[in-house]
Amino acid sequence: MSTKTRHKTVAVDVGGIAVGGGAPIVVQSMTNTDTADAEGTARQVAALARAGSELVRITVDRPEAAAAVPRIKERLAQMNVNVPIVGDFHYNGHTLLTDYPACAEALDKYRINPGNVGFKNKRDPQFTQIVEMAIRHNKPVRIGVNWGSLDQELLTKLMDENSRQPEPLDARAVMHEAMVQSTLLSAARAEEIGLPKNRIILSAKVSAVQDLIAVYTELARRSDYALHLGLTEAGMGSKGIVASSAAMGVLLQQGIGDTVRVSLTPEPNGDRTLEVQVAQELLQTMGLRTFVPLVAACPGCGRTTSTTFQQLAGDIQSFIRTSMPEWKTRYPGVETLNVAVMGCIVNGPGESKHADIGISLPGTGETPTAPVFVDGKKVATLRGATVAADFKQMVVDYIERRFGAGSRTAAE
Repeated sequence: MSTKTRHKTVAVDVGGIAVGGGAPIVVQSMTNTDTADAEGTARQVAALARAGSELVRITVDRPEAAAAVPRIKERLAQMNVNVPIVGDFHYNGHTLLTDYPACAEALDKYRINPGNVGFKNKRDPQFTQIVEMAIRHNKPVRIGVNWGSLDQELLTKLMDENSRQPEPLDARAVMHEAMVQSTLLSAARAEEIGLPKNRIILSAKVSAVQDLIAVYTELARRSDYALHLGLTEAGMGSKGIVASSAAMGVLLQQGIGDTVRVSLTPEPNGDRTLEVQVAQELLQTMGLRTFVPLVAACPGCGRTTSTTFQQLAGDIQSFIRTSMPEWKTRYPGVETLNVAVMGCIVNGPGESKHADIGISLPGTGETPTAPVFVDGKKVATLRGATVAADFKQMVVDYIERRFGAGSRTAAE
């Protein structure tokens, strides 16, 4: 994995998960269920956790939701799912945390937005009340500024000051400064109230790639708080994936970011766990963490009119991801495995040799044979209708030999 220098931040313990302080970058996600539906929410939290989400955030927006939080935690314990739960509060968080102490205690972290925690003369008292509840229950807090609900008084003040400058900045630059100031001033206020720095995580979310890069670059330059990265309202499908990856990829390459969320709009009846998969793949392809074995596959062209290699690549990738929960416990280190499924003789044998185990399927007009390479050496040639099943079994056998108990015993 990458040895790239990370921006130095203070470590925060979130339900036993270290965020910041040089710890591995944490993947998190958020449910879209009605939190008052304790069973439905617990099932979705469990699905996200099993997909690899290391923190899961839930909405706590009304009394029924707050009352359900302890039941959600109990249900997760029954399912043997031990993932920290973050409560997302807006407008009435101070009331809910006060009126439902069991909720305040059950949550592992609170997320508050200083732009809507209260308005005018209510803002400071209500912000203080939430922070004091976090102190009382020994919980960390994410202070999450969002440009959709930015403190308008602060923004107006900065705009007025900027207009009086000999060379005013453009409005977008002032907005960036307002985001940074709102975040840092809120964190400083939380510390004044008594919340220590190792209980504070910051975020400043926007929905445009260049804005996110600008804001977080400045936030990292001016502070050492742990930072949560995420492009808010990233969008649906490939647009959301590309935008999130572009923005966070630049920041992560600069060493900025301690925990990430890919905020994808799910397709109708879509799988919520996709956002976890994308976040994992972003970190893994950048060399920052490993989660699942990688499958390299050629894109296909006129030399590969057969769809066999596409089907096999998809089958192997799905098989690996489905098997990972069990493999993690049986085969330590299996996430570092590299598999190649190639579609013709041009690059197929070479790519297969570079992988731990790879297969080069025949392209259009080529001899219907498929050489298999293990650790750079050709070990078999597969033919016939059972090529896919035979190769899958060879992958399983390779994993058992390399990562199974027998291999560990021999090494010891």
